[in-house]
Amino acid sequence: MTFSLPPEAAQWRDKVRQFVDSELQPFELEAEMHEGRIPEAARKAHEKTCIAMGVTRMDVPKERGGLALPILTQTAIVEQFGRVTNALGWCYGEAQGWMFEAFNEEQVARIVMPVTRGEIHLCYAITEENAGSDPGAIATEARRKGDSYFISGEKWHVTSHNLASHMIVQAKLGGGEHEGEHCLFVCRADAPGVSIARSPAYTHNYNHHHPVLRFDNVEVPLHDRIGAEGDGMGFTHSWFRRERLMIAARCCGAMARLIEEASEFAKMRVVSGQPIADYQMIQAMLADSVLDLHAARLLTYEAAAEHDRGCDLKSLHARCSIAKLFASEAAFRVADRAVQIFGGRGYMRENVAERFLREVRVDRIWEGTSEIQRLIIARSLLKRGLEGTIGPN
Repeated sequence: MTFSLPPEAAQWRDKVRQFVDSELQPFELEAEMHEGRIPEAARKAHEKTCIAMGVTRMDVPKERGGLALPILTQTAIVEQFGRVTNALGWCYGEAQGWMFEAFNEEQVARIVMPVTRGEIHLCYAITEENAGSDPGAIATEARRKGDSYFISGEKWHVTSHNLASHMIVQAKLGGGEHEGEHCLFVCRADAPGVSIARSPAYTHNYNHHHPVLRFDNVEVPLHDRIGAEGDGMGFTHSWFRRERLMIAARCCGAMARLIEEASEFAKMRVVSGQPIADYQMIQAMLADSVLDLHAARLLTYEAAAEHDRGCDLKSLHARCSIAKLFASEAAFRVADRAVQIFGGRGYMRENVAERFLREVRVDRIWEGTSEIQRLIIARSLLKRGLEGTIGPN
């Protein structure tokens, strides 16, 4: 098959790229120097533009008023948001397709659809100190008493909690028929009993904080349980598949931006009477970066296309891991080369390569480390064979 984007996807790609390059990128340096913050009016304008474009409804079923865009098209969209640093591309809420399977009708109307209008902002409280890449090892517990659950435990790296109105919380059930099984809940970010243990500083400068949260007997009504008791891990796997694919897409966007910026600089930077782009060592770094981007994009688009073709979920799980693993590691290599090409300028925070070098490093960690992705791929190979993992040749 060809990986030339279909016309609709190309149109979306171009429209979103124009928005990212002209509206978001000009705020990068201001955000970098102000702990990720930009003027509130600008932040709201960016969100409003995304809502108007339909970005918040790209994965919403048409019968719900959404666009239900092919996953390949959505991947091309998210790739463009990867072209900007300082999490400025995180300027829109996302109602994901799995939510319309997990949430009941009342919850879709009360929680999910308001996300598409910017009325509700979600964050995810899943990771724990001793349960990162293995969410099955979480210790946070939810015990049912009457028509409520009471959640106790501690969650780490709760990204965007400072900007969220609601959280999706994963906990193990304590007592009852499904004791020890996983369940998802939605609760307010400021619910009684939720407290910030600490909010660590991270390598990047994002306005999206990642605090450690404590849940002290937090009451969640029965109507805020997502799906049935014991369904939590299935929904989490759906979320992981999408997140891993979209991390790969954003890494492709970052690589494209880095290659463009580094190659333009190399053409202008003169050393010993000639542009450094004329030097073969610089050319080699640019060539290796193009190779990394092209391979990562092909893997990412292929995984997205498999979504649209209705690929077996277990095989799809492996393909998303392949895309995330390669793209995240490639993005760091490209960022490192770009810093080298820029030289001393590349070590300045005002330089896009310096920011990306810090920011793409986490893509090899969150939503499953590179080591976890390798395990997923290897286990798929051993269980389903080569064709069951990457398809027939």
